[in-house]
Amino acid sequence: GAGGSMAAALGGLGLLQGRVRLAAAAAATSSLGRPGRRAPVRGDAAAALPSAGRSYGSEAKEEEELRVRYLDDEHKGIVVLGLNRSHAKNALNKNLLKMMTKTVDALKSDKKVRTVIFRSEVPGIFCAGADLKERAKMHSSEVSSFVSKARATINEMANLPVPTIAAIDGTALGGGLELALACDIRVAASSAKMGLVETKLAIIPGAGGTQRLPRTIGVSLAKELIFSARIVDGEEAKSIGLISHVVEQNEAGDAAYRRALALAKEFLPQGPVAMRVAKLAINQGMEVDLVTGLAIEEACYAQTIPTKDRIEGLLAFKEKRPPRYKGE
Repeated sequence: GAGGSMAAALGGLGLLQGRVRLAAAAAATSSLGRPGRRAPVRGDAAAALPSAGRSYGSEAKEEEELRVRYLDDEHKGIVVLGLNRSHAKNALNKNLLKMMTKTVDALKSDKKVRTVIFRSEVPGIFCAGADLKERAKMHSSEVSSFVSKARATINEMANLPVPTIAAIDGTALGGGLELALACDIRVAASSAKMGLVETKLAIIPGAGGTQRLPRTIGVSLAKELIFSARIVDGEEAKSIGLISHVVEQNEAGDAAYRRALALAKEFLPQGPVAMRVAKLAINQGMEVDLVTGLAIEEACYAQTIPTKDRIEGLLAFKEKRPPRYKGE
């Protein structure tokens, strides 16, 4: 009867809570980082992550295809990843995917990182999807391994332990929109164009689009957009819930980025470990029923109790001053 299935569910819950505790503990400890792994790149200068020290020959050019900037002063803690393949409309090729994986890997274990903004350094374009010119030269066996790599890279982005914001100031099609869908929050200029257009090429979205789009805007609308390969602008994207904020484009062409920056600033003052654990609780809870979800929340909440952050937060509240979080 119902009692039996409830007991079974709770039995499974013990395992689940153990898993969540491990995951949450990992999130908490990964936020402590590994000191001395690399000198953090400071200032607003474009900086190639982990191999800034060895940019020689063609690698220097390749490194520039993904710009990594650690912001400073009032924006300290915000890292901006900028797609920068202007000649190819920021299309995702093997090299760019490799750069993204390497960068996300370094960010995962860097405790100074509080929020990541994904943007384009190329005016009018966010990302045109997979690099079809590169794909045309591939053998069919290479194509499937490329798609697997793209899917894995975008998953790694989605699993970054800190909040992520996609600033869509231009066109985001196919894999470009899939990349934005893997971010926690999307912000776009009203003039930006977005769509999963794969069915036009007689294929389907292969880097999470068929799964993340319906989870974001609902099943019927997602089917309609994918079946029609329709491209929507920022206003329509906002009205269907594909993006959270729409802004008028400015002279510089970076209105969505500026909005993303303002949003990221709202996240900065909060407890760092709490942010990571909150993201984990929401992400894991969305995949299960409510009873299990509440158990996940309970297990995640327990992770925030013993932190120094929590003690500092309560103390700051009592002393009517802003908290000074260390991230542990």
